[in-house]
Amino acid sequence: MPTALVTGASQGIGESFARSLVERGYDLVLVARNADALQKLAGEIRAHGREAEVIPADLTDLTELRMVEERLADTGRPVDLLVNNAGFGTTGLFHELPLDEEDREIRLNVLALVRLTHAILPQLVERRSGGIINVSSIAGFQPAPGNATYCGTKAFVTQFSLALHEEYRSKGVRVLCVAPGATRTEWQARAGYRDSNIPSFAWQSADEVVEGSLRAFDAKRGIFTSGLPNKALAAVTHLVPRSLLARAAGMVSSQV
Repeated sequence: MPTALVTGASQGIGESFARSLVERGYDLVLVARNADALQKLAGEIRAHGREAEVIPADLTDLTELRMVEERLADTGRPVDLLVNNAGFGTTGLFHELPLDEEDREIRLNVLALVRLTHAILPQLVERRSGGIINVSSIAGFQPAPGNATYCGTKAFVTQFSLALHEEYRSKGVRVLCVAPGATRTEWQARAGYRDSNIPSFAWQSADEVVEGSLRAFDAKRGIFTSGLPNKALAAVTHLVPRSLLARAAGMVSSQV
């Protein structure tokens, strides 16, 4: 049976990926900081007849990150699909935000994703199968005042993933960048994000994002933007100068 490793699997989009992949016949390796939540999810997965391995880890800690890297590199227990979902955002004026938290944000959203991707690729290339799903955001398409670090990290994830998609598609390895928009998860509360400026029709559930993402992965696409409003926004960002995008985002933002 194929095996998938999902980071940030204890809640939100990561949990939805785990549940959806079980339905597709995958065994799971679940990674997150919340060990109790992972064990609960693992119990539910095992009850459905699938294997579920739990790795409690803070991916901003290099020692714990290396533990997950070693699991991905273990040729005796191959992983067929890596879902790099773990990430968080911060909001506010950059000079007022705690620098250590901004540093953690970059290490989780960028460094951990890069290192885990690097850990699994040699096996995938050798087998000429499997793939990687990197969860980015539509925030990666535009500079948004009040979310400077988050947008910067997600811009990296988007460009990095698209480059890898092209590098490895001829080698039998799929790399998909997922760019969700407003999604009802615990992310907003952790980021201190006030969502009053986002119309109700623009919101999606984690399950909707994951369902579309897995269809895009099956179709061997390089990027998937969920929801018609988000697709439209992504299209506009390619036509408008970045300086004007930043100005417009700042005028409607409730974060600064």
